[in-house]
Parts: sequence; structure tokens; C-alpha cells
Amino acid sequence: MKFLSIAVLLLVACIASAQESKPTIRHHQVAETAPEDPSSQQIAQAEDAMQKNDFATAEALLQKAVAAKPNDYRAWFDLGYVYNATERRPQAIDAYRKSVAARPDVFESNLNLGLLLARNGDNVEAAKYLRAATQLKPTSDASLARAWQALGRIQESTAPQQALAAYAQAAKLDPKSPEPHIAAAVLLSNQKDFDAAAREYQTALQIDPTSKDALSGLVDLYVAQQKYPDAEAALRKLLASDSQNSSAHMQLGRVLLAEGKNSEAADEFHTALQANPNDPHAALELGTLYAKANKDADAEQQFRIAVHGLPQDPEPHYALGSLLMYEKKFPEAQQELLIAVKLKPDLADAYGNLAIVAAANKDYALSLQALDARAKFLPETPATTFLRATNFDNLKAIPQAVEYYQKFLAVDGGKFPDQEWQARHRLIAIDPRHADKYEVKK
Repeated sequence: MKFLSIAVLLLVACIASAQESKPTIRHHQVAETAPEDPSSQQIAQAEDAMQKNDFATAEALLQKAVAAKPNDYRAWFDLGYVYNATERRPQAIDAYRKSVAARPDVFESNLNLGLLLARNGDNVEAAKYLRAATQLKPTSDASLARAWQALGRIQESTAPQQALAAYAQAAKLDPKSPEPHIAAAVLLSNQKDFDAAAREYQTALQIDPTSKDALSGLVDLYVAQQKYPDAEAALRKLLASDSQNSSAHMQLGRVLLAEGKNSEAADEFHTALQANPNDPHAALELGTLYAKANKDADAEQQFRIAVHGLPQDPEPHYALGSLLMYEKKFPEAQQELLIAVKLKPDLADAYGNLAIVAAANKDYALSLQALDARAKFLPETPATTFLRATNFDNLKAIPQAVEYYQKFLAVDGGKFPDQEWQARHRLIAIDPRHADKYEVKK
């Protein structure tokens, strides 16, 4: 029975750092809770096979063992391991249930069963076994800390205060691990308790000054509070230990941009692109900076990289289409803006630009459709009213053209004098009966 006296593979779901989306795999000692049964040769042979990853042999031997002794908790435990290792979660859960039923006071059986139930989405029942595990004696305080942290994880949505208490227990039992503090910080941040979350992240960093999860979480926290200098300092600390982290360079670029440090931001986006030349997000950010600096050719190049890398994201299409509009490349601009609004029908600003380029392309009907779509999200302006008027005018829809030229003159108030002059002279031409109304009185 030497297999259970060495490291046993456990799926410690939810004890990883707060940034991980998948459970990690860890090793624990499984405590000896009963004198070894020398007659159980099948279990001993199965455990030897398990050490060699010969799960087929182990399973056959263990099936014989449980057939002979249906209440052998060790055999069921080992079967649970075999089923889990061969990705048969329902059978693994069933085997661990039988192990716990045969002997309820084994820490590892309760922990494994709770973890697998949690991975299966059965949080209520998982909590039952994880809570039981926290009351049992494992081989180390670190193992017990993991049980508390796993319990905290599944309590977050239904009992957040109990989850925080569980994380505190885990931190007390394993003071050298930053993970409970990071988990608590994420939960506190979600509760908008930013000061308490920051304290937990700072504690995690005291334990492990290079923790990427803690530094990244702290950055997110500072950005959410618009504490950009603090976010910048945390990101520079992260990059000091991981200079090739393109995501961190990207985030630092965004923070610097928010601080108005455009030149430094551009340097960070450049660095991110050097680490990952085809990073469409970095290209989009850098293109935006180039556009603001009136470096249209450079901006267009970066936006094209972004569109290629993010074909289903409306933002790069909108950015490229808008730039092409300012470059007077109207046919291609129209194509990009149509893609943008198709991908995101509520992208209000894109409709305004689409209306402009469609009119430039003499597609006046499309221009009017774009203006109608824009009006669902944004109020009319003198500019959109004038564009409606010229669209109707070009379509020879004279009554509507007159109506909107008149509306434009009523609301413009001298903001666009050239367009007011054009509107008055078009009204004199297309509504001659009322020409005297449109002439400017001297």
C-alpha cells in the first residue's frame, strides 16, 4: 500500500490564483489512517501500477478488490484517482463517495470529492465535503489551507462573507502562500471594497514580491479607481521582473495614455508589438496614437494589422473606416464602416461617419439609412440635419429637402455659416415661392 504513502495527485480546483480560469493540479500526501492490510495484495499491486501510470492494470485489480471487499475505503479512493486520471469524472465522484461512506474521517477523500463536485458545478454538495475536510486532520497545514481556500471559492457567490472567512483561515494556516490573499482581494474588489482589496494584494506582494497575479490585480484595482500613477508604478514593478510581458507593456501603455503621456505610451505599444509583432490589440492602440498625432499613414498601417487580427471586433473596422474617411478614401471607408455596424448595431458614432462617406460616394439612400440608425442612439445635430437636407436634395425629394434645409437654418444659429449660405441659396432655387423668406436682410 505504498502508493498512498507518497504524493497523490489531486485536482485542487479553485485554489489557484485569482487570475486563473482553470483548476490547477497539485500533490498531497494521503495520510495513513489505518494499519496496512498485508492481505490486500491486489490494492498493493494496483498502487504500483498507478505509480507507473498503468491505469488499465490498476483499474482491473481495484475492481477485483472492491468486488471482494465492497467497503474497502482505500480501494475506492484509488479507483477515484484512476477514474479522475483517465478523465471519467462521474465514475470518480461515485468512487470517492463510496470511499467517504466507508470511512468518513479521511481528509483526502472528502477533499477530492468536494473538489470534483465543485468542478461539476454541484457547489452545495461540494461545500458539504469541503467543510468536512476542514474539520479533519491532513498531513500538513498547507493541505488544510487548500481545503479552506477551495471552500471559500465555492461560497463566493452565495455567502461572500463566509468565503472571506475561509480565505482568512487558509492564509493563517499557510502564511507563506499569497493565493488566499489574492482570492480575497478579487472578491473584495468585486464588492467594490477597494481599500480592503488593495490591502490583500499588498499582503500577497509582501509574501511574494514578484507575484504576477497580485501585481496585475493591483493594477486593475488602481485603474478602476483611476489611480493611474499607482497603476503605473505597479506595472513598472511587474515589468522589472518580467520585461518580455507584452500584456503588461500594453496595459502600461494604456495607463500612460490615460495620464496624457502619449510619447511614453507609444513606446510601450511599440515594445508590445516587438514582443508579439502581430498583436492586434497593440496595433489598435498604437494606430489610435498615430491618428491623434496626424500620422495617418502609420495609423492606417496599424489599423489594418488590427482588422486582420480581430476580424470580428467592430472597433478596428470603425477605427480604420473613420481614418479612411479623413483620408478621403470613401469607397473603402464605407466598406469598413458597414462591417463595424453589422458587428455592433449599436455603435452609434459609426453611423454618423457611414452617413458622411455614403453621401460622398453618392449613395444618398444609404446615407439617410445611416442617419436614421444614428438617431436611435444620438440626438440630431445641425450637421446631421444639413446632411439629411442635401441627401434629399440629391435624390430630388424636394419637399423633404425643403423641410430639412429649413430645420437646419432654424437650429444652426451661425455655427456653420458656409452651410447656412448654401441652404438659403438651395431653398431659393427649389422653393422659389418663398424666396423672400430665405434672403438675408441687409
